[in-house]
Amino acid sequence: MLEGLDGALVLTLRVVAALMAFAFIALVVSVVVMYVIDVTQTRHAVRRNYPVIGRFRYFFEYLGEFFRQYFFAMEREELPFNRAQRSWAYRAAKNVDTTVAFGSTRDLRTPGTVIFVNCPYPTLEQDAVEAPPMLIGPHCRLPYLARSFYNISAMSYGSISRPAVLALSRGARQAGIWMNTGEGGLSPYHLEGGADIVFQIGTAKYGVRDLDGGLDDGKLVQVCGHEQVRMVEIKLSQGAKPGKGGILPGAKVTAEVAAIRGIRVGEDSLSPNRHPDIDGNDELLDMIGYVRDLTGKPVGFKAVIGDPDWLDDLFTAILRRGAASAPDFITIDSAEGGTGAAPLPLIDDMGLPLRESLAMVVNRLYEYGLRERVRVVASGKLVTPADVAWALCMGADFCVSARGFMFALGCIQALQCNRNTCPTGITTHDHKRQRGLDPGDKSRRVANYARRMLQEVGMIAHACGVVEPRQLQRRHARIVMPNGISVPLSELHPVARPRRVA
Repeated sequence: MLEGLDGALVLTLRVVAALMAFAFIALVVSVVVMYVIDVTQTRHAVRRNYPVIGRFRYFFEYLGEFFRQYFFAMEREELPFNRAQRSWAYRAAKNVDTTVAFGSTRDLRTPGTVIFVNCPYPTLEQDAVEAPPMLIGPHCRLPYLARSFYNISAMSYGSISRPAVLALSRGARQAGIWMNTGEGGLSPYHLEGGADIVFQIGTAKYGVRDLDGGLDDGKLVQVCGHEQVRMVEIKLSQGAKPGKGGILPGAKVTAEVAAIRGIRVGEDSLSPNRHPDIDGNDELLDMIGYVRDLTGKPVGFKAVIGDPDWLDDLFTAILRRGAASAPDFITIDSAEGGTGAAPLPLIDDMGLPLRESLAMVVNRLYEYGLRERVRVVASGKLVTPADVAWALCMGADFCVSARGFMFALGCIQALQCNRNTCPTGITTHDHKRQRGLDPGDKSRRVANYARRMLQEVGMIAHACGVVEPRQLQRRHARIVMPNGISVPLSELHPVARPRRVA
């Protein structure tokens, strides 16, 4: 059979046959070895009872993270963000048509659903205006006139990659919005894009810490000496892990990240669960005043709301000192907030969601006569126009998002943020994976996403009959109750009246 074939071809066929035989023998040996290991080990019951085959369980479980959203999940049923939410964000970022056809896939009978109240005589285009800039910190030496009500929430360099920070910074400048550094310090990539920056001081005080982990005045003055740094935010807690400090796995602590933060290369970066030098409301107000006097810039704090009595104590302390001692802004983070890494009991079960805490804070500010003094920034799953319009109805002055802008960068919700294996290059320092994230292209998508958000929130506002988004009030939205009937937000969360405070 092989007589008529060329000698070289015969040799090739024999080599191929030998390789196939070797591969088959290797496969048989591997299966036998795995079988022996599985039936003798005692750690995994499935593998012991179903040797070799039981191993596929872990493989399919791993693949499920990636394929669930494409083949099995319905349009509106995923968490933390469903396909409809992600699809709007992707289309907005690409600046393509965001309209849909045939009807809504949203079940309007579900309790908690927000429905906006359309006006019979909506605002005409010629009467509509953009939301005007809003001043923050009018009593500071260097107050900030913020141009946009929608901005980029805290994401640290280290938690996200160099090209991601660059794209966000450039996109923020193009759209005229601010970006928050997160607790990881101010990197050159935050500054390179030219955007307005909110510098966050986390519990570990990365970037502005002394050798003992305390606040280094010289470093803080140097950081805030950059004109782009417009405000300072003192982080008390964040939505995904209230009561726990930031967690950056050692695999992400590169030499550059370590230098910026002032920590050791390759070691887990674990922030304290609170500022050691802030042990109560008086210490918090002292710190706010100290940083404001030192930098001349507006200073506020970020917190997840838990015990409402804390707000009463805090605002009473402010009135005792005088309204000038108040924070220039409060960022309210939802218990639904995101993070790169968090313990499951905290990410699932700790803190109040924004749907409850935003009204609570705004009402308390009205009660204590501080509403005009303190700006309110809402944070937590505000990634679509309806989410943002709801927050404005409830009384927020500004809204910020991290994960919305991650979608603009191309995030596919792979849930790999804590493993340095992000397939889109956003939350990894693996240069091979970062190659897919081009800062030039993605910066345009960041800007597109922000502009489309502002535009479509305005569209909701005009349908409600007001000329610009910040004129939205609680009466402009309703919420579906368990009986299937909606009630106005103004009835469910009536605006508080000023109280007399001794």
